[in-house]
Amino acid sequence: MNSTKRLWRWLGLIFVLSFAALGYLGWQIYLEKPPIPTAVVTTGGDVLFTGEQVERGQQAWRSAGGQQLGTVWGHGSYVAPDWSADWLHREALALQAILAKQKAKGELGTADQAAVDAVMREQMRANTYDKATGKVTVSAERAQAIREVAGHYDALFGNDQSLVKLREQYAMQEGALPDAKDRQALTAFFFWSSWAAATDRPGETRLSYTSNWPHEPLVGNTMTGTAAMWSMVSIVLLLAGIAAMLWFHGAQRHEEEPATPKTDPLITAKATPSMKATRKYFFAVVGLILLQIAMGVVTAHYAVEGDAFFGIPLAELLPYVVSRTVHTQVGIFWIATAWLATGLYIAPLLSGKEPKFQKLGVDLLFWALIAIVVGSTASGWLGTLQRSGADFSFWLGNQGLEFTSMGRIWQYLLFVGLLFWAFLLGRALWPALMKPSESRGLIAMVFLSATCIGGFYATSLTWGQTTHYSMVEYWRWWLVHLWVEGFFEVFATAVIALIFSRIGLVRAESANRAIVAETIVFLFGGILGTLHHLYFTGTPTSVIAVGAVFSALEVVPLTLIGLEALQTWRRAGSAPWLQAYKWPILCFVAVGFWNTVGAGLLGFAINPPAALYYVQGLNMTAAHGHAALFGVYGMLGIGLMLFCLRGLYARHLHADRLLAPAFWGLNIGLAMMVFMSLLPAGIYQAAAAIDKGLWYARSPEIIHSGVMEALVWLRVPGDLVFAGGAAVLAVYALRLLRRPDGERGSDLAIPAGAKS
Repeated sequence: MNSTKRLWRWLGLIFVLSFAALGYLGWQIYLEKPPIPTAVVTTGGDVLFTGEQVERGQQAWRSAGGQQLGTVWGHGSYVAPDWSADWLHREALALQAILAKQKAKGELGTADQAAVDAVMREQMRANTYDKATGKVTVSAERAQAIREVAGHYDALFGNDQSLVKLREQYAMQEGALPDAKDRQALTAFFFWSSWAAATDRPGETRLSYTSNWPHEPLVGNTMTGTAAMWSMVSIVLLLAGIAAMLWFHGAQRHEEEPATPKTDPLITAKATPSMKATRKYFFAVVGLILLQIAMGVVTAHYAVEGDAFFGIPLAELLPYVVSRTVHTQVGIFWIATAWLATGLYIAPLLSGKEPKFQKLGVDLLFWALIAIVVGSTASGWLGTLQRSGADFSFWLGNQGLEFTSMGRIWQYLLFVGLLFWAFLLGRALWPALMKPSESRGLIAMVFLSATCIGGFYATSLTWGQTTHYSMVEYWRWWLVHLWVEGFFEVFATAVIALIFSRIGLVRAESANRAIVAETIVFLFGGILGTLHHLYFTGTPTSVIAVGAVFSALEVVPLTLIGLEALQTWRRAGSAPWLQAYKWPILCFVAVGFWNTVGAGLLGFAINPPAALYYVQGLNMTAAHGHAALFGVYGMLGIGLMLFCLRGLYARHLHADRLLAPAFWGLNIGLAMMVFMSLLPAGIYQAAAAIDKGLWYARSPEIIHSGVMEALVWLRVPGDLVFAGGAAVLAVYALRLLRRPDGERGSDLAIPAGAKS
């Protein structure tokens, strides 16, 4: 007991210190972010752009799709270019041509060309920002180059018919920004993002605000020594951390495994009304999985036909921006719904009591969540089709931010819904929290992580329409990394430990200590590991150092998860009655596998600064994202759903024979998708980025090359296997509805005689 208390103290200390450090570094990002000039002017005094246009341009880009339409500083989608890298390359070429034309009317010699290149590079890197006036001054030659590049983007986001083919290659709609003032502002934002990427920081030489990202040899953007050094440090720390954990794990005196009960401890349990009310959540989960897969198929195909689906002009009704938004957002929705429903299901089970009006609360929350999912999806789709503008996009439509795209009003409603969920969970768990027991520590972890899930969603409300892009990215990754990958995972892991302790697979006291210890290790690396997403988003170099170190430590605990999962599966075969839980437990084993491979191996392949410098914004990230998001969090949600359904429907209704093809279809299909298509595509792009620069790796020449399009088609076998697994899972769920309610039994619920 004393050792457990010490672990809780360590957990509290690490939690406070880590968030204090993350907050301090956020303050440093705010102080050192690339300045938005009041104006960009020529040496002759002509105004090219204003600061207001830069801010409006960010809003315009986000209203046109934002991170669902290419990327800025590497974050977003992968069919259209990274606009900061694309502008930078185009401006460098234009300035180079203008300077060369001035130098000589004929063909330049080698020495003359080198001189032109040096002048171009010097002009692109010189920091002419004047703090006193807030102005950036450019030469007449550079101003001419800027106007040429701005004209290209004005035409691209407008209706210029000469760029129809390029729009198709970018999966863009014609007239993405119908307002000419928005298009002019958009060019200001794109210029500013590329200016910050190439211009030296004050007092530095050859070190831009984005730490020389993207790779662009023309302007001298090459990987910094800082990125290389901290990458080596991160690799050494990873190896040391793995060795230390293996040594510690091997040196421990492992407790004797508990004797597996001869019968299912929960076989006589009865479901309460609120527990039965969670059934509809799980059917909604299955429907959302199918919707996500459908949108994923359409989105992937747009990488070949940017404005059609096998010749059908689907983009007129469902453009790439919408299909990808739905695909990414619905993935978060269904995973979160499965975990939220599991919490509501097990709370009365753990406490042995159902609070008054709990079922009403569960029903209200469900319909509120449905309204948010349907409303945010519909308003985002209609807003995109109707080009409703920046204000509508921000408040009701599509904010243009990956994984956090819903309009602000929907975010407010979801925040309220999550707080209400935490309240429902807390009131149901409260009797168990007040009663001393071996599992009280686990229940406390469930309650605390649920509180963090509700509270930390507030980070989605921290940015406004004109918030500096560096700060938008800082807060967005608080939500995506800490909310989804942090507190939700702690919550789900604690829930699994509680379930396993209830059916006798692990001792409650041992599980309690293990969960607190694993949470300490995970949060120690995970909280500050958030910074590995922010290396090149206009942040100080200290972010590279801290992010590299702690993202490496974040991988350490993942190395043992696969081993623990296999040990759990071995214990699960110790009693015949455990076969009823075979497929939920196998889902948890799959989580261990994908945690090691998807989150650990593929994650660390891109996390060191030296690696991410070349692969940020390429399909290497997509490979890691698919393997980690579905493989870890998705399989975890499915496993929890299957476990709860065991207790909501009589066992004779469960067509377990369908779960084998469902399980293997989903996992084998995911592996095929990742290793036959996404990962090879990412490696192919990485070679192009290293050779010529990021602009080239994201150009139509590469994206629509024979190799890349062949790799897109190689997704089809994996997609078919994956979709087949999901379809069988849906059939399994539907077959549970074969009997009237009165004939449905319950296997996992409150024991008979408990208060309700």
